[in-house]
Amino acid sequence: MVIYLSKNKLFRFLLIMVIVISILSIFPISLKNIAEDVVSVISGGRLIPIYAVDTPEKTIALSFDATWGSTRTPQILQILDEYEIKTTFFLTNIWLKQYPQLAKEISERGHEIGLHTANHPRLTDLAESKIKKELTDNIQLITEVTGQKPYLFRPPFGAYNNLVIKTATDLNLMTIQWSVDSLDWQNLSAEAMYERITQKIHPGSIVLFHNDGANTPEALKLLLTYFKQEGYNTVIPKSVRFYNLPV
Repeated sequence: MVIYLSKNKLFRFLLIMVIVISILSIFPISLKNIAEDVVSVISGGRLIPIYAVDTPEKTIALSFDATWGSTRTPQILQILDEYEIKTTFFLTNIWLKQYPQLAKEISERGHEIGLHTANHPRLTDLAESKIKKELTDNIQLITEVTGQKPYLFRPPFGAYNNLVIKTATDLNLMTIQWSVDSLDWQNLSAEAMYERITQKIHPGSIVLFHNDGANTPEALKLLLTYFKQEGYNTVIPKSVRFYNLPV
């Protein structure tokens, strides 16, 4: 479920809950002028991760999950460079240990690195101590390999509950999902992914890809051309600036 809160209601609600979540900017040029609504915070006692941003600006974020395989990752990086696009790669320790140089290259090319856990378990099946270890081990290896200290976290399979989000929040992590799934993991054709995403995309969308999808590179070229033609600005979530700030 996705909940859109107006600016005034959001701040009143967050003051009551002793949490303030603010978005500082979508575009760098609008840092002081835009205070977009935050999408989904808490609903009926259930903690909800970020799925998208409620904004009138034609801004979207692309993201890639990486757990297995690397064959198509260099091609994806090249395409992103050609279109001057920066994105977020959510990496597991499984992937980092197999491809440390490629992980370092992703970071050096200016892309953001996020957590995807150490071993890619279904976190909703784990106790708090094991969830925490999955996250802290992931943070440690990402920092060692890439030099980045990640603050965005995406749970494997998109599976979460209050304990998962609370544990992540206690580690100063923001849990972020997606609003548009490319379904590249189902080996859809590039054309099918293009049709699917262009029909579902809207300002503030977060799109999910995988780093080794069979047809992801070709779909990416089609989509980045479309986004440019339609006037979409593709940014990394870091520029959206989701922060948890204590009152």
